[in-house]
Amino acid sequence: MMTEAVPPPLNLTPRPVAGSVEELLAGARHREPFLTSDSKSGSTFERVVIDGDPHVVKHVHVDGDWTMRFNGDVGCHPMQVWEAGLMDLAPGHVEHGVVGVAAGLGRNGWGAAILMRDLSAELVAPGDDPLRREDHQRFLASMAALAAASWGWVDDVGLVPLANRWSWFCDENLEVERRSGWPDAVPRIAAEGWARFAGIAPRGVVDDITSLRREPQVLVDAVLTTPLCFLHGDWKLGNVGTASDGRTVLIDWTYPGSGPIAHDLAWYLALNRSRLPEPKEAVIDALGASLRSCGVETAGWYERQVQLCLLGCVLEFGWEKALGDPEELAWWCDRAADGLALL
Repeated sequence: MMTEAVPPPLNLTPRPVAGSVEELLAGARHREPFLTSDSKSGSTFERVVIDGDPHVVKHVHVDGDWTMRFNGDVGCHPMQVWEAGLMDLAPGHVEHGVVGVAAGLGRNGWGAAILMRDLSAELVAPGDDPLRREDHQRFLASMAALAAASWGWVDDVGLVPLANRWSWFCDENLEVERRSGWPDAVPRIAAEGWARFAGIAPRGVVDDITSLRREPQVLVDAVLTTPLCFLHGDWKLGNVGTASDGRTVLIDWTYPGSGPIAHDLAWYLALNRSRLPEPKEAVIDALGASLRSCGVETAGWYERQVQLCLLGCVLEFGWEKALGDPEELAWWCDRAADGLALL
């Protein structure tokens, strides 16, 4: 009887974690609140100066961050991924900027403070202009390199489960936010978007998406027949840029875990679509080529995984597409139908 090969353990170097913010910020000469327009999660930020260099502190706790609530994150994934050394999987490609973490903060010790070098000047500038093609290609190469460095990895840290990614905007999560008075704008807008989706998307897609939003396990099971790796989880352009040494800046490691690389690809396509310098189909092909250049064989699984994850992305952002232009919604509904045919 054949047995499935077990991937070798990752060669990780664990990182130390401070026990308090005071310990983390020892030596800081200046602290002030810091507002970032791109952050929609509800977490708060400070700007601090350490040894003359600007840094940013992100304070995260499930009570103040709706995305952590939707992920069921009471272990504080940004702290866990730092402590495990997972941020350093592709150091030749990725600059994460984190220099330290303090854990055990807030109610039940579920929170953390993430200290980062201030990389805001190196992030993609806000706006509507298409990305430079060379930057876009490097982002995809870095996404592939991070995946290749962790190919076959199974989560032994306790990060975001795959099912949680595709039940983010389920009715149960939205109902909790509604009962709390919609403390954050995005969940309220998502509820409005799903109501619109139900009225304008093709009926067959609506019915199947509604069913999968309630119970995504059939999609999870299908994806688990394809290869997994470590995922950053949030490749929106507000988290991505170009470091002074030419590497890809990749910040905000809040949704990490084991999953299909096509999940991060679909997220990149959905949230950055207005700034892509080439059609979505070309982006899909480009990531496949980048994976192969990193030594990952894509024959036999890549197309299927992409189709399934594009379907999964509609579970995450169908509401957002329903609030946008009709052509974009139609593209995603067609991709959802392709994925549904594989279940």
